[in-house]
Amino acid sequence: ENRALRKILKRLRPLLRQVARGARIREFEEALEELKDVEIHYRRKENQLFPYLEQVEFTGPSKVMWGKHDEIRQQLREFEEAYRREDWRGFAALSRAVLRALRRMIFMEEKILFPTALKKLSERKWAEIRRGEGEIGYAWIQPGNLWDPSVVIAATAAKEPGKAQSSVSAGSGAGDSAEMPLDVGSLSPEQVNLMLKNLPIDMTYVDENDRVRYYSQGRERIFPRSPAVIGREVQNCHPPKSVHVVEKILESFKRKEKDTAEFWLSFGEPNDRFIHIRYFALYDQEGAYRGVVEVSQDVTGIRALKGQKRLLDW
Repeated sequence: ENRALRKILKRLRPLLRQVARGARIREFEEALEELKDVEIHYRRKENQLFPYLEQVEFTGPSKVMWGKHDEIRQQLREFEEAYRREDWRGFAALSRAVLRALRRMIFMEEKILFPTALKKLSERKWAEIRRGEGEIGYAWIQPGNLWDPSVVIAATAAKEPGKAQSSVSAGSGAGDSAEMPLDVGSLSPEQVNLMLKNLPIDMTYVDENDRVRYYSQGRERIFPRSPAVIGREVQNCHPPKSVHVVEKILESFKRKEKDTAEFWLSFGEPNDRFIHIRYFALYDQEGAYRGVVEVSQDVTGIRALKGQKRLLDW
């Protein structure tokens, strides 16, 4: 991906000089769209690589590099906005800043992050990382199949049967046929799983120790998730600039000062989806805090509803 990114930056360099003089070039717009896929590259680092590094107490990337990702994201947004507004002076300054930041991130990855990660993580951990990457996707390229993670995991499981499951992506036992008694009725784990993943929402459960225990795998995810998030401290699942908000919500829930929090925002390109996000505190029968469930829903269509619909119109 970094090689592909370098090629895009090389293509952009001569085009930027022409655009900064007021030219509108289709080739530039196409290259800009390609460049924006760097977001996938960064999301995969944040959601797949960083959780495993946290397990071996290498937390610098989560706390520092994620912040640098957000700076680049902001620069890219401002860079594109300057182009759309035909602010050519601002565009010229931002183009230099964006290219410099992207090149510096490549350097930090290849000279610091990846070499250190290779030393700290076992081949089995890399296999687990690779197996979960498809949940998030790839930027510009698709990986080959010469290195098969399933072979590595199977070989490790044969040598160490107790480690057959990943510590961050252990299964939920959904195949167990025993029914679970609920407040009303009872369901098998398979039925619970089917119900949760078919709800028109994204749901994440964080336990009383601030560890992510579950997320729903719906058909259309709003925010990126991968199995590596299971067992991760929820504070590490958010950009550094928003961690203080997460901690404020959790502390308020634990102290029973509040039991809900909600946000709404425009999302997607170009801000064409309206997302409603809610947090609900969970308490057991004795009133003890047992965690929080986060529910995110795309309510774009719901906001647009008018009048009434009483008949089925399939």
